[in-house]
Amino acid sequence: MAEKPTVIAVQKALEGAKKRNFVETVELAINLKDVDLTIPKNRIQEDIILPNGRGKVVKVCVIGGGELALKAKNVADLVITPDEIGGIADDKKQAKKIANSTDYFIAEAPLMAVVGKRLGTVLGPRGKMPKPIPPGADPTGMVDNLRKSVTVRTKDRKTFHVPVGTVNMPPEEIADNIDIVLKRVSLKLEKGIANVASAYVKTSMGPAERIL
Repeated sequence: MAEKPTVIAVQKALEGAKKRNFVETVELAINLKDVDLTIPKNRIQEDIILPNGRGKVVKVCVIGGGELALKAKNVADLVITPDEIGGIADDKKQAKKIANSTDYFIAEAPLMAVVGKRLGTVLGPRGKMPKPIPPGADPTGMVDNLRKSVTVRTKDRKTFHVPVGTVNMPPEEIADNIDIVLKRVSLKLEKGIANVASAYVKTSMGPAERIL
């Protein structure tokens, strides 16, 4: 059986990349066409669960108290209680450090307004506003899904990059991740895949291989 074009492109990208002394990310670059991204409703911001995960550690922070905080202690990388929100917000350096080192935030639903007011200026521009969770809920499933997720965020740019794995993952797994991302992105576009001008796969520092 012939290999899928996506797998072949990934193999070429991995073969063309120089060996580095760190684990490089594999990225999907998507170029859109015939889409007016100056109109906010046309922009894409979507969390996509990759079938084979990111191939790297994805850090998740849970903001909540009581039962939720207790349940989150064993599954989240960081737990921020309601009492700690103000102190972090007042310490801009600490707030930025947490925002930069954490991939996703989950917040107890009743705290969303407070988090938005106090930490929105740090989290908003980074596209990291928390996802709500009911008070006392078990965050394990949500955290596990986020650890396998990527966020597609176009803003007003027609070209954007999405991490789809790392160089030490099998090409077939990276290709499956790419196919899912392209499918989900096309569902968000008015003309579907016809709005995608081109798509390339590359390691973060390596040459690009065309997929579409």
